[in-house]
Amino acid sequence: MFDRITRTMLVGGCLMWVAIGMQARAVYAESPGSLDELLEFVKHGNISENKENKAREKRFIESKKNQKRILMNERRARKNEESLSLKLEDEHRKNDVEIKELTEKLRLRMGNLKELFGVIQQVAGDTRGLFEGSIISAEFPGREKFLNEFIEKMTSDSELASINDMEKLWFELQREMTESGKVSRFDSSVIFANGHEETQQVIRVGSFNLIGDGQYLSFSPETGKIVVLPRQPRSEFVRAAQAFSSSTGHTLFGLDPSRGQILKLLMQSPNLEERIRQGGTVGYAILCLGAIAFVITLIKLSGLFWVKAKLMAQVRKDKPCSDNPLGRVLQVYEDNPKVDCETLELKLTEAILKERPSIERFTNLLKIIAAIAPLMGLLGTVIGMINTFQAITLFGTGDPKLMAGGISQALVTTVLGLVVAIPTVLLHSLVAGQSRSIMNLLEMETAGIVAEHREQDQNVVA
Repeated sequence: MFDRITRTMLVGGCLMWVAIGMQARAVYAESPGSLDELLEFVKHGNISENKENKAREKRFIESKKNQKRILMNERRARKNEESLSLKLEDEHRKNDVEIKELTEKLRLRMGNLKELFGVIQQVAGDTRGLFEGSIISAEFPGREKFLNEFIEKMTSDSELASINDMEKLWFELQREMTESGKVSRFDSSVIFANGHEETQQVIRVGSFNLIGDGQYLSFSPETGKIVVLPRQPRSEFVRAAQAFSSSTGHTLFGLDPSRGQILKLLMQSPNLEERIRQGGTVGYAILCLGAIAFVITLIKLSGLFWVKAKLMAQVRKDKPCSDNPLGRVLQVYEDNPKVDCETLELKLTEAILKERPSIERFTNLLKIIAAIAPLMGLLGTVIGMINTFQAITLFGTGDPKLMAGGISQALVTTVLGLVVAIPTVLLHSLVAGQSRSIMNLLEMETAGIVAEHREQDQNVVA
């Protein structure tokens, strides 16, 4: 208050000096022409200065009275505020004492209810975690909102859970158990892998699986949306889902009791194409060898069966034909009817030897492929282990996923080598057996011809 009065007095003094200076400037601005004029100027100046001084003194006295009045009002207001502050402090102390008394009274009255509310709060928290990951929330959304409000009410000291709230919690738990044993159909919005959203009928199998349009679906708790799995499980599970979608009675269905965990593992399991791709260049080379062996076997077996059919037809004919090995061998006998037995035997043996390359062609190639395939698998194994050790050198053994690529290549190439080698060995045995049967037939017929010719020679000599 005193600072305000001092500032007011300083401002008034400054204004007075400014007025005096302005008056002096006005006086000196008009220069007197004579001494009489100068006397008049001084006289008028003294009179006006006296008037202004009196007016300033009057204003100063009035301002001083006003400042005293303001000071008195401010002191009175401060006194009122101080009395109000004391009153509020007393009320605050009384309220603290009353709150402590009421809190103690509440604690005594609650008794065992406090433990009960703690159990209910824990059950509500567990239920909220269950509902967040349950696919039943896809059909009954908004259940978590009630649980959040209920848990917030339980954690606050100002409000307690009512009987209605506890009955609603009981109802939600009972509905979760009841719906987990039902197969329900409902319409919902489904998001596809390309981002397209479409409303379609969704089948909920208890709390285990969601199916829509013959595909497995997944429920996203974060967005509350149903999405199509980016990758479906194996074809037999997809066929079961399609049959289940269109069925109205009992049918087989692949149920996921882990509520999506096993299904995710099946999604991560690589298919045949991905397994082959893990083998790398060596794996593709092994498969090329297997394809070559298969093609050779088909061509060779078809040719041998055709040759064998012609051989059996030639056995039933009297005259030799040149379109089969047996006919060409018999033609040698027909061309040399009067030679001795040793010469005839040599000529027939020569004819058989000429037929052998065409009959046994590509048989050794199958044997070579059967021997090379496991060696190439071993080569892929070595390359995969080299890649694995390089990953260990660069990144250490902290993350097994960094080593999985090399180990997969090592194992897949070994498997591919064995998969190609084992059937190729069997195919080689089949082709070689057919070739031997044809050669045995030729040798048997040749031996019969030689024996018949020798018998004729002996009859001639006798």
